[in-house]
Amino acid sequence: MKDNICKEKMGLVEKLGVHLEDREQLAPVAARILAYIILTGKKGSTFEDMVTILCASKSTISTHLNHLQDLNKIVYFTKTGDRKKYFVINKSMVMQHIDRMITKWGEEREMHLELKNYKETINNNKIENQDEKFDLRFHDDYIKFLDGAIASVDELRTKLTNNKFNI
Repeated sequence: MKDNICKEKMGLVEKLGVHLEDREQLAPVAARILAYIILTGKKGSTFEDMVTILCASKSTISTHLNHLQDLNKIVYFTKTGDRKKYFVINKSMVMQHIDRMITKWGEEREMHLELKNYKETINNNKIENQDEKFDLRFHDDYIKFLDGAIASVDELRTKLTNNKFNI
């Protein structure tokens, strides 16, 4: 059972690592480190565990851990009587990602509003043939979708801010 969970975790480390590589613009090893830390959770991941499990050199793991700390993506804590550092994700990393999504979707929403307004003006002032007029329903539906997505993600952000759950 334990071997299956370990295999599943390492499969997810790879899958999440590829995703984070693209989304966060990270080097492959840094993305795998971040994925491993995310999947290890609140107990934290030690340097030694990452060297062993991710099959990378000490200097490579150290370099990428320092880089991830510099980017404020991870933090560490120590335990009384234990000199090891236990790395966990930085809650602010999640908040930064949420803020980026909300900003991007807000900009996209504004662009669709401008496009819709332009097309509406053309429909009303330039095009007389009904068959040639722009169909504005797509923009209406897309703006509605973006409004819902922004509201949902903003609700998630509020819950994180108010410590409704611990990540």
